[in-house]
Amino acid sequence: MYDFNTPIDRHNTNSYKWDTLDMENVIPLWVADMDFKTAPCIIEALKKRVEHGIFGYTRVPDKYYEATIDWFKRRHNWDIKPTDIIYTSGVVPAISAIIKALTQPGDKVIIQTPVYNCFFSSIKNNDCIPLENELKYWDNTYVIDYEDLEEKASDPRAKVMLLCNPHNPSGRVWTYNELSQIYDICSRHDVVVVSDEIHCELVYPPFVYIPFCSLSEEVASHSVACVSPSKSFNIAGLQIANIVCRDEEMRKKIDKAININEVCDVNPFGVLATISAYTQGEPWLTELIDYLQENYEFLVTFFNKEMPKLPVVKLEGTYLVWVDCRSIGLSSEELEEKLIREGGVWLNPGSMYGVAGEGFMRINIACPRERLAEGLKRMKKVLFPHSEPTIEF
Repeated sequence: MYDFNTPIDRHNTNSYKWDTLDMENVIPLWVADMDFKTAPCIIEALKKRVEHGIFGYTRVPDKYYEATIDWFKRRHNWDIKPTDIIYTSGVVPAISAIIKALTQPGDKVIIQTPVYNCFFSSIKNNDCIPLENELKYWDNTYVIDYEDLEEKASDPRAKVMLLCNPHNPSGRVWTYNELSQIYDICSRHDVVVVSDEIHCELVYPPFVYIPFCSLSEEVASHSVACVSPSKSFNIAGLQIANIVCRDEEMRKKIDKAININEVCDVNPFGVLATISAYTQGEPWLTELIDYLQENYEFLVTFFNKEMPKLPVVKLEGTYLVWVDCRSIGLSSEELEEKLIREGGVWLNPGSMYGVAGEGFMRINIACPRERLAEGLKRMKKVLFPHSEPTIEF
């Protein structure tokens, strides 16, 4: 029903993904936004709002809260109260404000590396110290080192743990048991878990996203979550996100930090897009997930046949594929530069996500399959120029 195959030219739209590099004919498979038009229901709602022609300060209506609450209850069995929600301009500003609210300069914030690069900047910009609970790379996926997490959480200066659920860039979707063990360890040491769940809708069967705050009422009262339709519906530029916090005192601190950071206002398009996504966008999202899973399966087949020396980490969620390129013998940044210069394809270097990511590369598969195929062919041509192709396109 929906068209994800037709390529759309994003050049000269001030796209961070497409217009940053001043080079022609480069396929960007890096920044985490999609090359698909968003759901038609969102486009129609925005068109109607544009036709009104006045774009003043925005009041967030009750319908916004109702749409958000109903969506997470219906799809994920997560009970959110209207008073739990603090809206803001994005998940990264939300995380920065939460750290400001719950820490003092010199405190430590636990992260599970390799992890989303903005976690590092949000921590350091608040004069805090990243405390790395490095994930274990095992059997072509990642698992949690609980013994190390216990040690890190026991540090008296550790006040917050930033959880990425689903995890970027490893593609893990944490299970109920894993989330429960994280909470048990952190609660013993009075460490507040702050869960970035921006990729929560992009999960592939049989894996299931479990909101951290939905584990129990106790967990909901001692943790914070950040959610947004921005990744799932490709509306990151509309700048809208929600902080979900059950505890009143903690919520007051976060709300104060949101206002101190001046990220307490949102724009009319983000509000309307969220309402439209959560009330009418589910059919589009269902087809998107199917298409992304097919893209992943296509990529795995390509690597297995054309570049078998580069293991692809199992993808459970997100549209970001993590590839082990250590056998190439170049650093991630050297590999990034080589692929751009010699192949015209742009990937994210694993070193962006901490020392634990060195030697890996991140590939964004949220694009038409024809474009993905061309990007992968270019990658192979650069890295394995003398091998014969085995796949017909």
